[in-house]
Amino acid sequence: MIYCYSVYGLRLATRTAIDGLREGPSEDPNCEPIEVALGACPSWAAAAMQLPATSVYACAPVHGKAETAFQLLQRGGGKFSQFVYADGTRFVVDAETRRIWGQCPPPLVQEDLVTYLIGPVLGFVLRRRGVLALHASSFAANGLAFVLCGGQGAGKSTTAAALALRGRSVHSEDITALHERDGLFLTHPGYPRVNLWPDAAANLFRTSQELPVITPNWEKRFFPLAGGTSKFENRQQRLAAVYLLQPRVNDDAAPRIEELSKREAVLLLVQHTYMNYLLSKEQRALEFDAITRLASSSVVRRVLPSGDPAKLTLMCQLLENDSAAIASKMAQEPARRMG
Repeated sequence: MIYCYSVYGLRLATRTAIDGLREGPSEDPNCEPIEVALGACPSWAAAAMQLPATSVYACAPVHGKAETAFQLLQRGGGKFSQFVYADGTRFVVDAETRRIWGQCPPPLVQEDLVTYLIGPVLGFVLRRRGVLALHASSFAANGLAFVLCGGQGAGKSTTAAALALRGRSVHSEDITALHERDGLFLTHPGYPRVNLWPDAAANLFRTSQELPVITPNWEKRFFPLAGGTSKFENRQQRLAAVYLLQPRVNDDAAPRIEELSKREAVLLLVQHTYMNYLLSKEQRALEFDAITRLASSSVVRRVLPSGDPAKLTLMCQLLENDSAAIASKMAQEPARRMG
């Protein structure tokens, strides 16, 4: 049996059922499926790992977890890329990004493998395909997408989950893939979950124990966007605004939203594109041009969140009011056609 999933505008075809992903075709009918194999090593991946390897990047541990450190190798002069994690997890991706294989050793389980797949591995695929991807969550309102962008610990996922609890539809979590069409940027849906660290989950719910863990080997939990008050937006949307979340501050005036010049917006956005450390000099130049167009076609604002968890409700109210004002203004503009 072949399972088909859609995530970030990509189409995945696999013989392994993957919990947490959205089944169905990609929004783009011309999108060729990516063949994903999890577990037993297929012959093409086994052959790839016998080719000469060159290290192109090494990543330090994430959130202090030594096992999340990884090395990216190129094999066969760039015919294949291999992710090698300190915990023994491995992924191989071919140069055309049409085939992915992943495997992890015990005591890790499939949930661990999928966590890597829908994060850095598919993020790598997006960047190799020239897709502009932001390190961001996003929500939908009034038929438009609003992006919550920022670094680690800025509260992107926490804010998205809080908005979901208030009835807003979440569009993506951690990675927001943007496709440009006729001078507009469209966001593609991610997966119907929001992943949360225990302290964030405890701030939103009576206890973090209310939420299931993303894997039995990790303390992070997920909030399912299963309908009711927690909705998942499964259609592509026009990007209306990007909110750049700054580090939390202990300030009586926070949270607050600030205007940005186009120049400031571009300089801040380039810091938050996903896996930008893997781009060549030429790719960085193309990305800078795309971000410049994004800043010209969308609203970009800076958000200063409060370090006080009790002010998260106020943060959501500010975002809801501001996004509604932006949507209202856009509705009054002359219609622009998307081909």
